[in-house]
Amino acid sequence: MSTPAPEQPDVPELRAPDHTHRLPTSDGLTLTVYEWAGTAEALPVFLHHGFSASAFVEWPRSGLPQTLLAQGRRVLAVDARGHGASDAPHDNAFYGETRMAQDVLEVLEALGLAQVDLAGYSMGSVVSLIFASRHSDRLRRLVVGGVGAGIVEVGGVDTRALPSSELARALRASDPGELGDDLLQGFRMFAASTGNDLLALAAQADVVHASPIDLAAIAVPTLVVAGDEDPLAVRPQVLADAVPGARVQPVTGDHATAFSDPRFAQEIAAFLQP
Repeated sequence: MSTPAPEQPDVPELRAPDHTHRLPTSDGLTLTVYEWAGTAEALPVFLHHGFSASAFVEWPRSGLPQTLLAQGRRVLAVDARGHGASDAPHDNAFYGETRMAQDVLEVLEALGLAQVDLAGYSMGSVVSLIFASRHSDRLRRLVVGGVGAGIVEVGGVDTRALPSSELARALRASDPGELGDDLLQGFRMFAASTGNDLLALAAQADVVHASPIDLAAIAVPTLVVAGDEDPLAVRPQVLADAVPGARVQPVTGDHATAFSDPRFAQEIAAFLQP
């Protein structure tokens, strides 16, 4: 889940992608994946955004792709199904983080990528953890941000802080002013501002992942990045302790503003150095 955040000061503008791929999935949808060519002979970095965001809503404001490109890395960023320029059906059967993890595998296969570094945020972190638990051989390193103990205790993004049923109700509301909750009203306003299809987002909210992930099966170095005031990433050490060899990198901010801490991009890019 993602909410508005102030931009980092002096973050350079992200240049236009060198390639935009439109890739079919095994269940009949089409995903949009953006690619920036690198100069270094290093594995690509694959970025997976959070709920209600998209590749261009989320990552450029963090400065992470800009930092990676400055290091010569090849960068890929997906618009998840139901988000951005990817297909956005309203049927719940097309959604869920497990299905999105399958999308990551299918994108890698379509682009001929044997291995990547993978970084996700919020919903994208759940997707990334599921993928890593099943396909560690396709990864060199893993970064997950905006999540914490909720992964271990509720099986996904921490719905104790923002129940998915309430989120789905807010996204389907004909009059957001009648929601009666400032958090839900703010989230609905943000979701509408991103240009995403609200009913597609509601379908994903209906089936948000809430079952155990085999974290012990993750066999790659893992970094857990969490804002110190993020209600969806409380007690990140609980998550790090469940992933063999993982460590926590704290940053300043809540679920939205953690991106604005310059350490967010700096520490992730340093961790992903070849």
